[in-house]
Order: sequence, then structure tokens, then C-alpha cells
Amino acid sequence: MGDAKYIVGIDLGTTNSILAFTAVDVGARESADIKVMEIPQLIGPGAVAAQNMLPSFVYLPGETDRASETLALPWQDDVPLVVGELARNRGAEVPQQLIDSSKSWLCHTMVDRNQPILPWDAPAEVRRLSPVEASAAILAHIRRAWNHIMARDDERLLLERQEIFLTVPASFDAVARELTVKAAVMAGLPDIVLLEEPQAVFYAWIHDSGEQWREAVSPGDLALVCDLGGGTSDFSLIRVSDDAGNLALERIAVGRHILIGGDNMDLALAYAVAQQMKSDGKKLDSWQMRALWHTCRSAKEQILTASGNDAVPISILGRGSGLIGGTLRTELKRDTVEQVIMDGFFPLCEPNARPAATTRAGIQETGLAYEADPAITRHLAQFLSRGEDLPREMPTAVLFNGGVMKAQLLQERVSEVLGAWQTHGKLRVLASANMDLSVAIGAAYYGLARRGRGVRIRSGLNQSYYIGVAASLPAVPGMPPPIKALCVAPFGMEEGSEADPTEREFNLIVGEPAKFDFLGSAVRTEDAVGTLLEDWEDELEPITTIETTLKGDYGTVIPVSIRIKLTEIGTLELWCVSRQDDRRWKLEFNVREQA
Repeated sequence: MGDAKYIVGIDLGTTNSILAFTAVDVGARESADIKVMEIPQLIGPGAVAAQNMLPSFVYLPGETDRASETLALPWQDDVPLVVGELARNRGAEVPQQLIDSSKSWLCHTMVDRNQPILPWDAPAEVRRLSPVEASAAILAHIRRAWNHIMARDDERLLLERQEIFLTVPASFDAVARELTVKAAVMAGLPDIVLLEEPQAVFYAWIHDSGEQWREAVSPGDLALVCDLGGGTSDFSLIRVSDDAGNLALERIAVGRHILIGGDNMDLALAYAVAQQMKSDGKKLDSWQMRALWHTCRSAKEQILTASGNDAVPISILGRGSGLIGGTLRTELKRDTVEQVIMDGFFPLCEPNARPAATTRAGIQETGLAYEADPAITRHLAQFLSRGEDLPREMPTAVLFNGGVMKAQLLQERVSEVLGAWQTHGKLRVLASANMDLSVAIGAAYYGLARRGRGVRIRSGLNQSYYIGVAASLPAVPGMPPPIKALCVAPFGMEEGSEADPTEREFNLIVGEPAKFDFLGSAVRTEDAVGTLLEDWEDELEPITTIETTLKGDYGTVIPVSIRIKLTEIGTLELWCVSRQDDRRWKLEFNVREQA
């Protein structure tokens, strides 16, 4: 935004959400002072405190909560839902009223993410929200907190008037990204730019390193960003090259969306503790198991810190009354944590290892599409191979991020696995200043880089992309019209750029089912936007076919011009713009290389 006073980076995390910001006017410095906002939130009934992380939990208060507890916030007396620390803590006691992992639900293709379905397995009397609404609730809390702190005396400083960069997993598809934008709009943030999280992590490392980053990597380095958060595991590869004597960075691959993270580890620990309690004659029901799951999260974090405890007490509210309803107590021990997490999630494996395939039950309960194999190291081996039997090349450096990877024990295990896969050289670990806050900080830094005040990671296309255009020829019996290929995104096209392929007019079919063929070529690197190929079968490969019915009267042919936008997060948007009126139709697909 032209009148923005601040550049704001927001990490809408699965487990925690963070806001970082810096002033737009930073002078001629390459970097700037990027701060993390302390977000006011309820930490207990009637108790408000400002913390640099807002737990991404939404608690739906019942009548008992409203009657007996004070849920007021500095900017709001009536609180229909609770976001943050109190939500997480209260939800551990009453899990049927807690929404967590709403971000992961945004990319769940098997449910209607606009319908009120969360908490997923809550009783009928519990109020429900859609994944979009739950995500919007978290963002709305952030917006109101900012406006309360920063803009009480100056409307120009309202968050919705600032330059906002919101991060998403690199593997989010186009629908999940659009739903994220919808959640932001619903939260009162109509103008945002999306940025993939692993890139934000690397930007944060550059910011934290200052000019020293140029000494930490060299031309030829391949840096792996290993981001393991509460709900997801994300991998990206960034190439370091020489560009006329300067170091250049290019993101060359991103992994698919892997629903494995700290939540899975917490659940595994909960099962281990439940089994321990069962052997002591204490059997837990499903709701107690959910409460134990949330309790294990905090216990795990206490144990895996550098100076962590060897054991953490655990208590679970009983059900019913009397002795049966009494609180159940046990403890989580360090050796249990290390065994469950190291053996189950970070096993030693070979570079040709792949996630184990299992025969699935024919009928399954609807829920998040968790991975069948929780072994993160095997998923990492699959990512590095990128469709081949063995990794194409091994990373020479790794940058860890996410709450899971704060544990030194886990960093050492991943480094051990990657080191064993090395054929030459030694793996270097790039120091991360703060794994909890880096995504938001990196997003703010990216805003500076877009203004020419920082280092940009190139993410230009590694092949050319085309759309099929039916030739205008007389009909021939038994022969469909030949398909020409129009270059809409050439090799090396930078993300965030736009183009008009040609002034030539095309005809668009609306109101009836039609298909749109997208093609690609890694060998035709010289084609410009608008190049129309007739004989392309030997040089272009089909990528995807979109079958859809564009809005309009049945069977209508509309003369259109074509415009292209390659978004910051790797979506190719093809706009067909009517030459008769102001109507526009959009087609899009993901051009990111994923493994």
C-alpha cells in the first residue's frame, strides 16, 4: 500500500501465530530493525498478558464459561470465542470445545472448508466454525490487538492500512491459498501478499546474519530448509550461485504438504502415557485422551529443552463423580519421550528409503489427511530424490526451523541422517536465531527486499509453460482440430510479474463444459510470452488439464485477450478478458516443482 507506515509479516501458524513489523522508512540501510509484537491475550479468566506468540487455538465458551469467568479483552467486552493461551489451556480440559490445526484443515480437500465443521467430533450442542472462520478468528485477534496498541491515536496506523505479508506452507495448493486470503478478508485484512514459509525462514536467517551470510554460504551450496512445526513438515531447497561476482539465491524445489509435526509426536506420547496408565488400572475414555494429548505437548516441550526435566507430572480430569471422577495423575519421563520421538519420527535410514505404504481400511472416519508413515527422515529422503531412486544431489547446508527443531537432540539426529547420506564434503548447520519467530521476521524482511532494501531469493521458472489453443480450421470427419501451444510463461519468468502474451484475439467458450490443456518444456528456453507453436509434440509435455464450466450463457463464444500473472507463491493465473465488456475469467495452476 502506497501510504503504509509499516511492513508487517504475519505467521499464521498451526500451533502459534506471530506478528513482526518494521518501519517502511528505514533510510538507505540494507536491513532494518524488525520487531516482534507482544500480542495481548487471555492467559486465565480475567487475566490478560502480552506475549510474542499467540497460540493458534480457538476455544468456544459454553454458557458456564460466560457465567463464571471474565473473558473481556482490552478492546472487547463481549468475547464470543477465545483465541490464544487461555484457549489452549481451557481446551486441554474441555477438548470438545476447542478448535486446533485450523490451518491444516484449510488444505483438506475432502471436506467443505467453508462449512461449520470444527471442532470436528464435538457433540451436537457445541457451536462450530468453518476452517476459514477459525483462521479468520486468529487473524482478527491479531488485527484488533495491533490496532489497540499501535493505532489508538492515528487511523493511518491501522493494521489494514499497512503492507502485510502473510505466510503459507510452500505446498499449499491454489484453493488453500485462496481460502487463506478469504480468511484474511473476513478478519478485516483485505489487502495482503502471500509468501511461502520456508522462504521466509531463509529471509530471517539473512536478516539475522547481516552481511555475514555471504561468508556462511558459497557458490554451489545447496541449502535445505527443514521446517517442522506443530502440524506440518515443510522442505525447500535453495541454490547458492555466482551472479557476476555476487552471491545469488534461487529456490529450486519445494516439498508436498506433509501433515506430520509436533501434534503427531504429542499424540504418540499420549498413547504411550495412556498405555502406562492402563497397566496401572486407569483406563481413559476418548475425551480424556484428547485432554492427555494436549497435556503431553507442554510436557514434551519441558523435557526437550536444553535444561529440561527428566520427568514432568501429568494430571487428567476424571469423568463423573466420586472416586471415578477424581483427577488421574502420572508422569512423562525423558526416556519415553526420546524413545517415542527418535525411533518413531526420526529413525536412521538410507537415502533410498521411502515412507512405508500400508493397506488402508476401506471405510475411514473423516478428518485431517495425516500421513500413514510418521517417519520424517523417510519423507525427507523422498523429497531429496524428487522422483528418482536416489537423491539427485545432497544439500551442503541445512537451516532448521519450527518448534519441533528447537530440540538440540532432534537437530543432531537429522544432521546425523543427512551426514550419512553425503558422498563428499561435510554438512553445515546454518545457525537460526529464533525458530519460533523466524517466519514472521522473514516475512517482514521480504517486504523490505521487495523495496530494494534486502536480498531477494530468485524463484524464476525452471521451464516454459504453454496453454493449448484449438486451431481455426474446417471440420474434418473423425479428426479434432489440431492444438497449437501458446507460451504464457517463459523460462526464467520471475514470480510476482505479469505479462500480456499477445494483442491477438482469441475465442473463449463459456456456459458449457470445456477443457484447458497446460503444457511445459524444459528445453524450449528461448520462447517469449506470446510465442505460438504449431509443431510441438516432441518438445512439450502435458502437465495438467483443467475441465470446468466458465460462467456465462450456454455455448457462448466470447472474444477475449489473455493476460498472465505469476504470483509470489508460484501460481500461474491466466486471465481471459472480454473485449466486449468488463467480464474476466480466471484459470490457475501451480508451477512450483514439488517432490
